[in-house]
Amino acid sequence: MKIQLIRHATLWLEYGGMNILVDPMLMDAESMPAFQNTPNELRNPRVALPETETDYLNPDLLIVTHTHADHWDEAAASQLRKDIPLLCQPGDEPIFIKAGFTNVTPVDAKHEHHSVRFARTSGQHGTGEIGKRMGSVSGFVLEADGEPLTYIAGDTIWCEEPAAAIKQYNPEVIVVNAGGARFLQGDPITMDGPDVAAVKRAAPSAHLIAVHMDAINHCMTTRADLAAYLAAEDLKGQVLIPLDGESFEFEGRA
Repeated sequence: MKIQLIRHATLWLEYGGMNILVDPMLMDAESMPAFQNTPNELRNPRVALPETETDYLNPDLLIVTHTHADHWDEAAASQLRKDIPLLCQPGDEPIFIKAGFTNVTPVDAKHEHHSVRFARTSGQHGTGEIGKRMGSVSGFVLEADGEPLTYIAGDTIWCEEPAAAIKQYNPEVIVVNAGGARFLQGDPITMDGPDVAAVKRAAPSAHLIAVHMDAINHCMTTRADLAAYLAAEDLKGQVLIPLDGESFEFEGRA
């Protein structure tokens, strides 16, 4: 398995003989205003797409965990081929169909595509009233013969749902959306330092990758912040914090 961070939550996976693109946000730097009611007015995305040899406009499969603008944008809708198979959470499929995509599958619980088995998980995109307003979010578990079982948690804080997914699936690779995204009111809506530390302690043997930082204006926990927090918690070097364009390869269990 190869996994590459493109930018923010956009991932490229070479898994089970397929090239999989997750949560494509493909717009140019600073082409979107800051999210409203957030701590600054910096335009989004904060950084350009990285230079990479990965042909991420031509995947074999798309996974979109939810349709907030930093996970699915107009650039992705216009630039990606409309016949690419696309997996999403139930209720989001009309958005993709309206954009012209012709092979959309809402995953209720489980789905199999070619050699890869998928299970959809849930989460909480914040707490209290803000969490309710953020709507439904999903993660996906990927499993294939010879590949490490991989859990992409999506936009969730550390809570009952990701804890249950880790306990149920015992993933070998976990990707979490960090950044401590937040509004002017309320708690973070994605994982911050304490949440990432909690994931690592819940799955100490897993390769943990933290993404979703330094690209969107209301993600207040930077890569440097996260690394410093983990070091203070005696977890230095135990969480991978990739730069845009950086990739890792992992073997499955023998």
